[in-house]
Amino acid sequence: MNKSMLSATLVALALAAPLAHAHEAGDIILRAGAITVNPKADSSSVKVDQGPLAGTNLGGKATMDSDTQLGLNFAYMLTNNWGIELLAATPFEHDVKLKGTALPAANGKLGSLKHLPPTLSVVYYPLDSKSAFQPYVGGGINYTWIYDESLSSEAKSAGFSNFKAKNSWGLAWQVGADYMLTDNILLNAQVRYIDIDTRATVENNSIAPGTRAKVNVDVDPFVYMVGLGYKF
Repeated sequence: MNKSMLSATLVALALAAPLAHAHEAGDIILRAGAITVNPKADSSSVKVDQGPLAGTNLGGKATMDSDTQLGLNFAYMLTNNWGIELLAATPFEHDVKLKGTALPAANGKLGSLKHLPPTLSVVYYPLDSKSAFQPYVGGGINYTWIYDESLSSEAKSAGFSNFKAKNSWGLAWQVGADYMLTDNILLNAQVRYIDIDTRATVENNSIAPGTRAKVNVDVDPFVYMVGLGYKF
């Protein structure tokens, strides 16, 4: 093969290879990997909202720890540049702690809760669909279902009961990128910010009958995910 023919062949391969990597209208993309929810947990002070002590401000604040689970993304390309995406995951579990309140028995680990954060987004891929590297941005809506709230043994021994937290609706934003390793297999990394606001309540009849305290928590986590994907 002479040099001109070799050069022509290499150019043709270089032009043809990205075509196999394209994100195109009608593609279905499944991504899976490790996903971490890192709550900001900026809370109000703890206040008594029911019972004879209603209106009492106990001060302090609530905090939540991080958790990592299996994350799943399902994306469908509406056009070469626009798609819709659903985020799902196995249930996250977070410890909830109170600190700095005027009631010493309340400080420490209050309990734990689980949640599922399904998020539906519209995503935009700005680069040419032939590019193997596909960064994207997106925005959408999140519903956080909070369940299985449980008190710590320390909180139970201090007389606390009936720990509850409200579900949440909020907006969600994301940036991410796919990199095609083959025609169908890709690497993915993404970062999200999700608006999650909840109100947690807990009762303590040992203080006074009918006593309930509440705290409003802006969970507002950053969510990080890295993993692999497959394009159908």
